[in-house]
Amino acid sequence: MNISIKKFEELTTIELHNLLQLRSEVFVVEQDCVYQDIDGKDLKALHVIGEKDGKVVAYTRCFDAGIYFKEASIGRVVVDMDARKYGFGHDIMKASIDAIQSRFNTEEIKLSAQTYLISFYESHGFTAIGEGYLEDGIPHIAMLKS
Repeated sequence: MNISIKKFEELTTIELHNLLQLRSEVFVVEQDCVYQDIDGKDLKALHVIGEKDGKVVAYTRCFDAGIYFKEASIGRVVVDMDARKYGFGHDIMKASIDAIQSRFNTEEIKLSAQTYLISFYESHGFTAIGEGYLEDGIPHIAMLKS
């Protein structure tokens, strides 16, 4: 998998289409969740895109501190269903953490995790904080890496 990291204005229209398509396939269709994916925050995000054979198979969007949370953050973590068996989720998380550390100069990162993925995020140094909550009808918990 090839990983690229881009600001919104650096994305091509094809890249934007492909990453939005993947987010829609997983978050809206696969997870059967109707929600407002295009929320205006993509404009302020650092986009971490994993491509394999010309297809976006993994993606996250990252934010500097103060944009989404008080801390820097990672969101919209997504891997194509057919590509999950290759460990691309771990690859895209490592790239996202590295991007935040190098571009935003911080070790403190927060995310909102679907609760079934707690151990996945723990494997990347995140710790659950606070109580669980529903986000768009799906159980989540805040997690922090410091």
